[in-house]
Amino acid sequence: MGLNIPSAITHVLPIEDPSQIGHARRTAQRQAEGYGFNDTDAGRVALVVTELASNLLKHAVRGELHLRELPGAGASGIEIIAIDRGQGFDLDSCLVDGYSTGGTQGIGLGAISRLAEVFDVYVDSRGAVVLARLYPRGVAAKDVRYGVSQHSLHHDPACGDAWHLVLEPSRLSVLVADGLGHGSEAERASLAGARAFALEPFSEPSQLMNEIHLAMNGTRGGALAFAQFDTHADRLSFTGVGNIGACLIAPGSSKGLPSHPGIVGSQFRRAQVFDYAPVHGQLLILYSDGLQSRWNLADYPGLVHRHPALIAALLHRDYCRGRDDVTVFVIALEASDG
Repeated sequence: MGLNIPSAITHVLPIEDPSQIGHARRTAQRQAEGYGFNDTDAGRVALVVTELASNLLKHAVRGELHLRELPGAGASGIEIIAIDRGQGFDLDSCLVDGYSTGGTQGIGLGAISRLAEVFDVYVDSRGAVVLARLYPRGVAAKDVRYGVSQHSLHHDPACGDAWHLVLEPSRLSVLVADGLGHGSEAERASLAGARAFALEPFSEPSQLMNEIHLAMNGTRGGALAFAQFDTHADRLSFTGVGNIGACLIAPGSSKGLPSHPGIVGSQFRRAQVFDYAPVHGQLLILYSDGLQSRWNLADYPGLVHRHPALIAALLHRDYCRGRDDVTVFVIALEASDG
């Protein structure tokens, strides 16, 4: 069975004061209930959020919680990411139940790791990023190793970026679009492209780009790129127009994927398709120009082996330009079970 995952902005909760912990707990619990979590499972979410928010204040004085729905074939899950710019902490100690540096009884990151179906951490002198993904228990839900961090400029309700991921048993296709400028008109442009992409995400790439171009006529237009991965052939096809950044990353190597100049929905020459093989085991990263391009995962020892959602959040933390909408999409290119 396939999985069609549309664009969604990351919900950001600042944690700068103890009074915000309760608000974060209630917000996450309500979201989980809206995704179909029962009282017991929503209670797990509330406990994880409370501990992660408390840890932000204990170890870093301030930070953020990022919440996002995880659409699934059986049931939706919830992703919770705690992000800070503190001096880091002793990960081994914090994984011990009951460890606390604030004089209170913490449940420890180790307990959080047992409450969550997916748990990962990256800590260095620049701060920490902690990932927890929770799904309703008793429901078959396969976690997909991808992550996305999408944020509108100044938390505007309208985001000029859009992304869309389609997963099938032996292939995947993903798009990132950036409408010109920001605000509602930029959002209209990028969503027009994303909707056209979602109709035939595995079409021949040049034809698909032309269909998207036609769908974006009458809008501001924008930059856009998509990648199609065939798991059986172990081949990735990439097509881009404008300044959507893209790269393939493996331990010890990084390859940039070229886009052509132009504006989808306005004018561009026929987009060339670039094929790459083999790519199994590599990371595909796509990002809008709200993210600086000078980052290098090699500057973060071991990060390439962490969960893609953690990587996306960390890149946003350290390289967001702060003057445009931003989207960072990361996915592990892995063999299919089907």
